[in-house]
Amino acid sequence: MPRSLDYPDMDKILSLSKRRGFIFQSSEIYGGLGSTWDYGPLGVELKRHVKEAWWKSVVVDRDDMVGLDSAILMHPRVWEASGHVENFSDPLVECRSCHRRFRSDQLSEDKCPECEGTLTEARNFNLMFRTYMGPVEETGQEVFLRPETAQGIFVNFPNVVNATRKKLPFGIGQIGKAFRNEITPGNFTFRTREFEQMEVEFFVKPGTDEEWLHSWVQSRFEWYVSFGIRRQNLRLRRHDPDELAHYAKDTYDIEYRFPWGWGELEGIADRTDFDLQRHDQFSGESLSYFDDESKERYFPYVIEPSGGVDRATLAFWLDSYDEESEQSTEEKQQGNIRVVSHLHRKLAPITVAVLPLSRNERLNPTSRSVYDLIRRNFNAQFDDAQSIGRRYRRQDEIGTPYCVTVDFDTLEDNQVTVRDRDTMNQVRLPISKLTEVLHDKLEHGW
Repeated sequence: MPRSLDYPDMDKILSLSKRRGFIFQSSEIYGGLGSTWDYGPLGVELKRHVKEAWWKSVVVDRDDMVGLDSAILMHPRVWEASGHVENFSDPLVECRSCHRRFRSDQLSEDKCPECEGTLTEARNFNLMFRTYMGPVEETGQEVFLRPETAQGIFVNFPNVVNATRKKLPFGIGQIGKAFRNEITPGNFTFRTREFEQMEVEFFVKPGTDEEWLHSWVQSRFEWYVSFGIRRQNLRLRRHDPDELAHYAKDTYDIEYRFPWGWGELEGIADRTDFDLQRHDQFSGESLSYFDDESKERYFPYVIEPSGGVDRATLAFWLDSYDEESEQSTEEKQQGNIRVVSHLHRKLAPITVAVLPLSRNERLNPTSRSVYDLIRRNFNAQFDDAQSIGRRYRRQDEIGTPYCVTVDFDTLEDNQVTVRDRDTMNQVRLPISKLTEVLHDKLEHGW
């Protein structure tokens, strides 16, 4: 569908996010905490739907995938084996005048971008959060909040193979929290110190990894398109050899054109057998795989599609936003604008809104009965405040794909009006067929 905006003004998104209950500043009554955010009633539903769509696509709908939910706290040796203790760091510089800290690799000049003061020499800053396990810090065991969910999958590889009897190629998917003590977080929910990841570790026979890497790159790119992000706002970027992670043979990033520029949504990496080899070595337990067909024992190579839940949610939200001129001549002359979020119907926080034409007491019993019917089948909202036009606009703004209006004719013919958000087309339907038709629209569109 044609859009008026390539991407929205970030200030408008920030305002809309708070006003409509998508995202709030964390601990706001205490002045907030840098780059930490809370998802409100609508935001938590949008984020949940993004995770459900990902899980269905990469786990439920595939017969070569299983799921896992591993612990945030893991044995400290895990992070030694993975290379995070040694390699998971960014170059840190500090301004000698204002004492602000920055990543040196993100600065274009050798002076402070805030006050133009001189900077210290760069030093490596490890990004893992440390804590202590036990009742007394002095005698407790030092542990880390995981910086990625992947290692929980690798250390459980033999458990999953033995429990499921899966044969290569197969993968393990996981959604979970991760923590990184970023030097320069920012850009709303794009870069934060606490975030959620959607990761797959897909295990393949060595020699087939390049084919599988390209397969996953294409399928993951198309997933974002299938849920509404416009192709012109997405691109693939292959990593140069000098920017590859210590474990990677090859990596592609799926990037989105945010209002501040291109940024990574998801990385798809060929991790080779690095992780399984390292955990085999550090733990003393075998993480190799016996291939019944070839009668060989080897360490599988791993293809890793790793995306951020918060970044994906933000990208879907940003890309859906539009401002349209009203269609009637009178409204055009008044310069009225319809703000609409074209969220994919399966991602929208509210799927169906039930709107009685007015608060007339004669409409209330039937309206409530229709609402009870709808909310048993869909994420629904009941709204009877202000005029019907204003209520349509509120639902457009938060991305609700379908509105059901109960009017005085409904009391006579048991029919309601269903309105589509994107086309604003309206149809009259018997209440008895309402859920059936809405289910069909949800699957196939208007």
